[in-house]
Amino acid sequence: MLSIYLSIYLSIYLSIYLSIYLSVHISIYLSIYLSIYRSIYLSIYLSIYLSIYLSIERASYHLSIRVYRAIYASSELCYRGLAIYLAIYLSLALCVLYLSSLSLSAPSSSLSSLSYVSIYLSSYRSDILSLSTRSKWI
Repeated sequence: MLSIYLSIYLSIYLSIYLSIYLSVHISIYLSIYLSIYRSIYLSIYLSIYLSIYLSIERASYHLSIRVYRAIYASSELCYRGLAIYLAIYLSLALCVLYLSSLSLSAPSSSLSSLSYVSIYLSSYRSDILSLSTRSKWI
């Protein structure tokens, strides 16, 4: 009789312990797996997004040179610095419009981080562009 109670008690205890142990470990492993998968997905998406962004920035730099030459050639009274800033802001506005259309199709979980990255990169690249154009043409 004691062995029956002991076996019932042990079976209940082991089933509860194993269910808690397995559920905790499965949830931990699943959360680790999902966080790794999500970070890999986000890093791949960010690298693709940044490569597209930097290629657009390179194109916008050449576009700003063309816009600058067109503005500067059209009027001899135009100030050189104003033409440079106008060209850079026009090309960056085109890039921001294109990137906003890209970010509208992005997944909503990474939309805010991508917009922060694009805002940071656009401010950083505009500073570099303004310094490089100032040193070249002024």
